[in-house]
Amino acid sequence: MSGAGWSKHDTAIVDDGAQIGPGTKVWHWTHVCGGAVIGADCSLGQNVYVGNRVSIGNKVRIQNNVSVYDDVILADGVFCGPSMVFTNVLNPRAEVSRKDEYRKTEVGHGVTFGANCTVVCGHKIGDYAFIGAGAVVTGDVPAFALMVGVPARRIGWMSKAGEKLGEDLVCPRDGSRYRLSGPDQLELVIE
Repeated sequence: MSGAGWSKHDTAIVDDGAQIGPGTKVWHWTHVCGGAVIGADCSLGQNVYVGNRVSIGNKVRIQNNVSVYDDVILADGVFCGPSMVFTNVLNPRAEVSRKDEYRKTEVGHGVTFGANCTVVCGHKIGDYAFIGAGAVVTGDVPAFALMVGVPARRIGWMSKAGEKLGEDLVCPRDGSRYRLSGPDQLELVIE
């Protein structure tokens, strides 16, 4: 089955009302709920779940076994590694409904989430941040930050091109230059 320029595998379920942009591919055993909004040229891997109140930008790559729950917003160019986790409730209980307590998670442009990392809900992840495999994000993350560990802590800075920056803050891949604009803030100076 295909929609207006997007496609899905026969085993995938896309509920009526879901908005999906052209060029997007929905792979095996994936479920997209009816209220979801997904941009163009995205890839939703095998066994992905996308909730009703989810917004996904353009050119987003969601790898296998990722659930994007209600109140998660992904900007353009986000990469979600295999089996990474988003949450939307801080203190879930099976016998206590908490649907009115969902907390929004906002993910900036070009962010990378490594395999098996976890993002505790209610935080903002800045543009081009890089969350290492297995890290647990428990607070806001500044743009370009390289975050690792449990709980995640910043151990460096990453360029837009996904390269770790040295002390000179120059990207070894493309030569772009960055500068510190505060104690925990980095900005691109020259591309």
